[in-house]
Amino acid sequence: MTATIPDIHDSRSAIEGIKVIDTDTHLTEPADLWTSRAPKAFKDRVPRVVMRKGTYNLASGEALSEAGESPVWVVDDSLILGPACAYGVVNAANEKVRGIDFMDWSINDISPAASFLEPRLAAMDATGIWGQIVYPNLAGFGGQAFSSIEDLRLRNLCATLYNDAMAEIQEQSGGRIMGMGLLPWWDVPSAIAEVERIHTLGLKGVNTNADPQDQGLPDLGDPCWEPLWEACTSHDLPVNFHIGASLTQASWYGKASWPSLDNERKLALGSTLLYLNNARVIGNLIFSGVLERHPTLKIVSSESGVGWIPFALDALDYQVTETAPNALDALSMNPSEYFRRQIFACFWFEGEGLLDSVRRLGFDNCMFETDFPHPTCLFPDPLTRMAGVLEEVDYGLRKKLLSGNAARVYNIDVPT
Repeated sequence: MTATIPDIHDSRSAIEGIKVIDTDTHLTEPADLWTSRAPKAFKDRVPRVVMRKGTYNLASGEALSEAGESPVWVVDDSLILGPACAYGVVNAANEKVRGIDFMDWSINDISPAASFLEPRLAAMDATGIWGQIVYPNLAGFGGQAFSSIEDLRLRNLCATLYNDAMAEIQEQSGGRIMGMGLLPWWDVPSAIAEVERIHTLGLKGVNTNADPQDQGLPDLGDPCWEPLWEACTSHDLPVNFHIGASLTQASWYGKASWPSLDNERKLALGSTLLYLNNARVIGNLIFSGVLERHPTLKIVSSESGVGWIPFALDALDYQVTETAPNALDALSMNPSEYFRRQIFACFWFEGEGLLDSVRRLGFDNCMFETDFPHPTCLFPDPLTRMAGVLEEVDYGLRKKLLSGNAARVYNIDVPT
């Protein structure tokens, strides 16, 4: 935990003085995240790391071989949620390793900053980041992995203990590290109740499954979800849809590419196409009328990039008039107008052309992220590149994109 983070302090005059908020990072969950907080009767049932025979696929969690032993996350005695792996490419020496070697790493091979508070704050300070929004790994990016736990009480406990941990980290970090509350979406009354508890805990937003219809529930346009949207709206909690946040999207690594491609190219292509899956989420939220019925509900498309969104909105605007004119009776605005009123998207790797996309979407609708410590993350120098891209717009717009929009969406008190 004492490895040195590269300290990047170069000519970033374009963003000097901005308290940068990184709107998408991840936690490689410490092995005791659940066991250290569980009631005594559940300590041997909640997710914990054990050694089991065999090796497991990082992307799917499925067993690959019975040879050898490897650490896995297990619930109860036999339910394996997946390998206890690094879920990132920044190694224990705080070096970013490109390629797919990280798929063989355990949780002990990842940077301490991926899992622990003090190293994370040190990494943020060294790379010029003031605050971070944090998403899970083990649970799935939308909590979909926990649905395999049959005992509903235990399944709900896994979500609430995670949220307790996020509240502790937020408080201990002085409000700089902000985990999104994980909704127990598999049980609508429990999800609504957890929204209330998340608000009481002081968390800044909620994270949920984009496609509950994959797992036996109605889709998010169904009336049963209306109380959930009302609860999120009443507490001004943004609803985050991270890419890969459903079973529909879970096959991104294995099925996005042709079988003849090697694993590196499968990862590169699968990661790219995964961004575009959020077009489904945006389109369905708009066409279902969720945003029409809840005009102050805030939606975040996380880790999706922004360059493809203007085209998608143009297509939605065109298609709704050409192929679904009767839908206009239920929608008071064009699809693109709902986006500009209520949806926010995050950018990180985009360079030339980024500002053109931002101008079309609106400077109020875009936020910066780094995706630390995942394979596409900007570590170890997330801001120099972005400073160059943003130089051509005035300082006030730079501040919006790097800090102000996130502070407004997530109701973050940023020190002056």
